[in-house]
Amino acid sequence: MESGHQKLEEYKNMRYLGPKNRISRREGVDLGLKTPGSKSHARLLKKLNVPPGQHAGRSRRKVSERGVQLREKQKLRFTFGVSERQLKNYFIKASERKGNTGLYLCQYLEKRLDNAVYRLGFAPTRAAGRQLISHGHMTVNGRKVSVASFQLKTGDKISFSNEKTIKIPYIEKSIANKDLIIPPWFEKKAIVGKLISEPDSEEIMKQINLRLIIEFYSR
Repeated sequence: MESGHQKLEEYKNMRYLGPKNRISRREGVDLGLKTPGSKSHARLLKKLNVPPGQHAGRSRRKVSERGVQLREKQKLRFTFGVSERQLKNYFIKASERKGNTGLYLCQYLEKRLDNAVYRLGFAPTRAAGRQLISHGHMTVNGRKVSVASFQLKTGDKISFSNEKTIKIPYIEKSIANKDLIIPPWFEKKAIVGKLISEPDSEEIMKQINLRLIIEFYSR
C-alpha cells in the first residue's frame, strides 16, 4: 500500500495530463495549451471567462492570500508544462543567484528546449514541442537532443534532425504561421532558430504575477 509520502513524491514528478481547456478556464487566461486555430482552441476562447464545472455561475468563497499565491504558481507551471519538482528546483537555483530571482526563474523556463521549439514556431504548443524532442526530431548545434528540459545557452542553434519532420502537417502549418511573434531573445531564419541573448521576464509577467510565486516558495 502506498504511503502519503510516496503519493506526494509522485505528484511532484507529474505533469498535468487532464483536460487542458479546463485549466485555462479555471485561470481565466489562455495558457497556450491548445493549437491556435483548432476547434478546441476556438471553444476555449468562447468560454474563457466561464469557470469549469456545473457550479461555475455560483459565487465563490474568498480565496486566502496563500491560495492566490498557489494559483499564480500553478498558472506558471501549467503554462510551461513542468512538474512541481522541476519548478521548485528552478526557483531554488534562481534564489541562490545574486540579483532578481523572478528574472532568473523566467530565464530557466524560457531557455528550456521545449519552450524554444514552441517560441520559434516549430511546434504549435509546448506539449507538441516536447513530443518532437522526445522522438528525436530536434537538434541543438547539429546534435540530436531528446531531453525537453535541456537548457540552452546564448548562441545555441535549434533545428530539425530530419527534413521529413517539417512535412508533418501540423508542423508545416506551425512553421508557415506569419502571425507568430518571436521574443527578441530568439532569432529565426527559415528552419533554424538561435538563442541570441538572455530572456527577460516581460513576456511572462503579462499574464503571471511573479512576486506572488516568489512569496509562495519563500515561506
